[in-house]
Amino acid sequence: MNAPRPLIGVTLDSEPPAQQPGGGYSRFPWYAIRQNYMDMIAASGGLPVALGHEPELAGQVVARLDGLVVTGGAFDVPPDLYGEGEWHATVQTKPRRTAAETALIHAAMARGIPVLGICGGMQLLAVVLGGRLVQHIPDTYPAALAHEQPNPRNEAGHEVNIVAGTHLARLVGQGRQAVNSAHHQAVSHPGRAVVCATAPDGVVEAIELPGYPLCIGVQWHPEFGISAGDRLLFKGLIDAARQTGT
Repeated sequence: MNAPRPLIGVTLDSEPPAQQPGGGYSRFPWYAIRQNYMDMIAASGGLPVALGHEPELAGQVVARLDGLVVTGGAFDVPPDLYGEGEWHATVQTKPRRTAAETALIHAAMARGIPVLGICGGMQLLAVVLGGRLVQHIPDTYPAALAHEQPNPRNEAGHEVNIVAGTHLARLVGQGRQAVNSAHHQAVSHPGRAVVCATAPDGVVEAIELPGYPLCIGVQWHPEFGISAGDRLLFKGLIDAARQTGT
């Protein structure tokens, strides 16, 4: 008999009501997620389940999970959460989503289940671990690559250099990987985590927490599966979830 698939919680984005009838998905607040997040988890052997934004229920939710994926979205972590009082003009926030995801990360780490942060999820993971963010990459890295790549997200935007000897390097089995890129902020200090990948321009592209079964954040979007390393990352998440769920 096949072993049960590990249950992987996937955080959702939230969108406001459409301002005009017929102008959007709904005239009421709604949740959103790209299908490929769920598809990649299912293809990797997991059982994906969508998580709403109820911070007060995070402990009860995580008690039933074997792993957690914190997704990206078109918003930013509030700068006051990492000690900055002045907000860049480009910063946009979704406070309830951030509160829910913060509570979910804390609950997941208290249980010791695997955590994968993707794009904005990596940035929040860094902040939860005591890190800080660059609020707008062009201001800090004048010669930066196009981290908001102009080409489609299912194509590579640039390469990243993966640090040898890290958990990420062991999972993807290579020292360099082509990635897609869709972010205007970045991690400036990883807190208790360590940097495990960077772009050629020095922008941090991945972090991980040493000594934890699997706690990794990547700045790109591996759910698109544009490289073998992306699929191996999700396989590593599911393998770790199987181990912690037994």
